[in-house]
Amino acid sequence: MSTLETGNKAPDFSARNQNGETVHLSDFKGKKVILYFYPKDNTPGCTTEACNFRDNYQSLKKEGFEILGVSIDTESSHQKFTAKHELPFQLLVDEDKSLVEKYGVWVEKNMYGKKYMGTARTTFVIDEKGNIEHIIKKVDNKNASQQIRDLYAK
Repeated sequence: MSTLETGNKAPDFSARNQNGETVHLSDFKGKKVILYFYPKDNTPGCTTEACNFRDNYQSLKKEGFEILGVSIDTESSHQKFTAKHELPFQLLVDEDKSLVEKYGVWVEKNMYGKKYMGTARTTFVIDEKGNIEHIIKKVDNKNASQQIRDLYAK
């Protein structure tokens, strides 16, 4: 598993969304993509982050961004999460962990002294040509959209 860095070509992928439709990163060529990886549907931090993107969705779209969320949850779990929180963007199913591994966010975690493998909450901002423009490793769930805007305010 390689470590991706700013400036690298974003690994293309093929994944199902919450509606069972196949999505490819290359489908978004010509647009900026916010590809955010999160640990689990319907958990407090992940819900806060998703709702922040939901609440800022229209303005982010006007700024030229598409949003794709990714977790290892099932299509059914994503459908429930999307419906419960009225999420207007696609959530990608990564049950086989191919995306989290390809993007280097499947890592060893430690909670209360117990070690386990899980998804590191990470956001990749991919430019119109498919290159990684920014990587946010310390995501602020409540201000995820603002973190991205701040990167472009300079």
